[in-house]
Amino acid sequence: MILLGQAGGRACLSVERVAINVDDARIADNAGWQPVDEPVAPAGPAAYFATVPVKAMVAAIREAGVPAEVSNSAGTYVCNHLLYGVLHYLAASGNGARAGFIHVPWLESQAVGKPGEPAMALATMVRGVECAIEACLQQGQGVRLPGGTPD
Repeated sequence: MILLGQAGGRACLSVERVAINVDDARIADNAGWQPVDEPVAPAGPAAYFATVPVKAMVAAIREAGVPAEVSNSAGTYVCNHLLYGVLHYLAASGNGARAGFIHVPWLESQAVGKPGEPAMALATMVRGVECAIEACLQQGQGVRLPGGTPD
């Protein structure tokens, strides 16, 4: 399964590599909840790696002409919480399903009035996500491509 979330300020589709066992929100959610240094799963491991072929997904998205990157941080709140929770559930249940997460940029309409903020057309995002899904269906363990980030 591929989970999606929006990350304003990102200029491309970001395929997440890892989810960490922490909720730490800089602002409260709509219900007023603002966890600080709370575990997603109290007895869970420190982190889980996505079980989809992350780099193959990035390569497929790029081959379609859509900007994409490997991301090593899904943040520390909602998106990370969702990815960690799904991976934790799959691991604990023994379910063999694969899971991953893609952050998408703001829509062009959301960036209006925010000079210099990156955005992407919905059709472009859809094309990229479709390519990521196709890569998951075609790739077993993925591909080895350079994709690290600077220190």
